[in-house]
Amino acid sequence: MVRPPNPRPLAPLFLLLLLPLPLGADPLPIEGRLVNSCIQARRKCQADPVCSAAYHHLNSCTSSISTPSPTQELLVPEDCREAAKHLRNSSLMSCTCHRRMKNQVACLDIYWTIHLARSLGDYELDVSPYEDTVTRKPWKMNLSKLNMLKPDSDLCLKFAMLCTLNDKCDRLRKAYGEACSGSRCQRHTCLHQLRAFFEKASEPHAQGLLLCPCAPADQGCGQRRRNTIAPSCALPSGAPNCLELQSLCVADPLCRSRLVDFQTHCHPLDILGTCATEQSRCLRAYMGLIGTAMTPNFVSNVNISVALSCTCRGSGNRQEECEQLEESFSHNSCLMEAIAAKMRFHSQLFSQDWADSTFSVMERQAALSYSYCSSPEVCDSTFPKLLGARLMSIYIFNFLILQHT
Repeated sequence: MVRPPNPRPLAPLFLLLLLPLPLGADPLPIEGRLVNSCIQARRKCQADPVCSAAYHHLNSCTSSISTPSPTQELLVPEDCREAAKHLRNSSLMSCTCHRRMKNQVACLDIYWTIHLARSLGDYELDVSPYEDTVTRKPWKMNLSKLNMLKPDSDLCLKFAMLCTLNDKCDRLRKAYGEACSGSRCQRHTCLHQLRAFFEKASEPHAQGLLLCPCAPADQGCGQRRRNTIAPSCALPSGAPNCLELQSLCVADPLCRSRLVDFQTHCHPLDILGTCATEQSRCLRAYMGLIGTAMTPNFVSNVNISVALSCTCRGSGNRQEECEQLEESFSHNSCLMEAIAAKMRFHSQLFSQDWADSTFSVMERQAALSYSYCSSPEVCDSTFPKLLGARLMSIYIFNFLILQHT
């Protein structure tokens, strides 16, 4: 009797197939998975002489036409309107971008170049250039690692620890922490590093740091949450007029795109407070504004109210317009409900009993030092990376089990 080949050599391959992708990793570049990115659409347009000529003419039009306020009419010269007509049937008309794509700024430049062709003279501030078509793997985390902290440690500290234990999150957090710290702070650099964190860190890690729940009387927890975006450096000095901030933002393609995205996904549709889209898109749009001229933040350490760092004093006959802009953050029911729901979810993550952990004495000692540290910045920069060797031992253990089954 001929025995079938021993299947055991396939075990290593099977194990590799079972291994999860690194946190936040995607199998294909984001640009390649967009339905129609503006960079791809421009390449197609450049292959057509008529489309290419119309696009380049329209590009010269956008550089010569200033962006008006929503109450003003955008005056478009006739030759620019003609160029826009030639682009009506091109793929540029429906192109989009993604926050995490390579060459994002170049993509947004293209989007706003053809904005004239899409609006044909109408000012459309509520059309987001972002298309979130990417579906990500669910975030898997072993919360038992957090039993190394004191049992009564606040949840903001626990999420800070989860970030520290992740190489990418820790590296990006250190980068903006250094850029936004103390007397060395340069606001431009600080904002750049903040944007990098919220664009490149995995969304669950970033949301955990920013939207961690705190008890109302826990000032320390609230301060840690509020300092996630380094308010002393990231926010403008003094209190500029909110309409001035908006003008600065609209003049920058990246900030303008983030503001439009926020207005698209966090906008109540009626007096009943019906929200335009689901809460996850609103939160993503809200976090996308962090690191721009329109960076919002929690107003205090004791509640979850957020606001822009600006005032409506001195708005003149645009007072109502200014107040509407300010209240789209401070009195936005869709945003507040989305933040509260995410904080409830984060709280539920830690509602189970994680007392059955099997960590080494070294790991427990390191975490104990972390939980008692008086300075979060010092702790976060010195806490050891404990996960790598532990995960490897788990994979080896699984491999041995497969070999003997």
